[in-house]
Amino acid sequence: MSFTRQLSEMSASELNDAIDDTNFPQAHILSRGRNNSVCSTSSTSGTSSLADRPPQQAEDLALAMVGTPIEEVAPPAPAPPAVPSPLSGNQRPRLILKTNGSTPDSDGTQPKTPMTPRTSTTPGHEKCTFHHDLELDHKPPTREALLPDMARSYRLLLGGLGENPDRQGLIKTPERAAKAMLYFTKGYDQSLEDVLNGAVFDEDHDEMVVVKDIEMFSMCEHHLVPFYGKVSIGYLPCNKILGLSKLARIVEIFSRRLQVQERLTKQIAVAVTQAVQPAGVAVVVEGVHMCMVMRGVQKINSKTVTSTMLGVFRDDPKTREEFLNLVNSK
Repeated sequence: MSFTRQLSEMSASELNDAIDDTNFPQAHILSRGRNNSVCSTSSTSGTSSLADRPPQQAEDLALAMVGTPIEEVAPPAPAPPAVPSPLSGNQRPRLILKTNGSTPDSDGTQPKTPMTPRTSTTPGHEKCTFHHDLELDHKPPTREALLPDMARSYRLLLGGLGENPDRQGLIKTPERAAKAMLYFTKGYDQSLEDVLNGAVFDEDHDEMVVVKDIEMFSMCEHHLVPFYGKVSIGYLPCNKILGLSKLARIVEIFSRRLQVQERLTKQIAVAVTQAVQPAGVAVVVEGVHMCMVMRGVQKINSKTVTSTMLGVFRDDPKTREEFLNLVNSK
């Protein structure tokens, strides 16, 4: 069994112990001074990762974690000498999300919430061609293929309400409602890679970028009624910037789904992080929920505000304050 195969069979906790995470943002090095806001991807700690250890030490460490012997592997080629950086002072690290020991953009997939555990092999689902789940495990060939079944369901709903689906005003309503619902949830068909379309640019810029008051429309997954509002996004680039319109398109990906505002806020922040790996990302969403306006407590003036702060926006109060001041300014 190879060394790589041995590592792939480790549990999550064992892999976390073996991963060098010394490059993650720390509060004491995140001051945004004008002369020390340089991005860095190199570790500043003396701790070495498992891959950087000599072969015998790596084998001993893996043996201690797993408890079974591994085959010998050829020693890695000597690394080229490190080139001293001309920069001095504190350095701002990139914000790289940890997902099971790998960087989130390593497989090119878009961010998403955890998949439902149901699959086509789950008892009772052997003949399923797709599932109406949060992230659509089994997608049909096209979402338009859902229209006939959805229209029939809406027709049954109208009949269940005591209406006559064959009267003039309702004859085409089931089909219209099905098409509208597909549009309201079109984000399921969109990926981060498709939306970005290569609009990530190398640029020597490390000051805050903020796009605020992006209109947002979504569907409450609890009652299937709309909620709407505005989204403000800020990030601190690390020599890569994102086309401004792409921030609005990222909002569209995740708002055009069955959602809750809390998850929507975090998904937007994670997507921006995956796109440009900045030093930090901040997202604030302000929404009006029709499930609180036209039903239930019926509070027409209530608004819900959620936020997600990653990297320096979470760890540095001054950076967070600067972002919030910019967002709240008229």
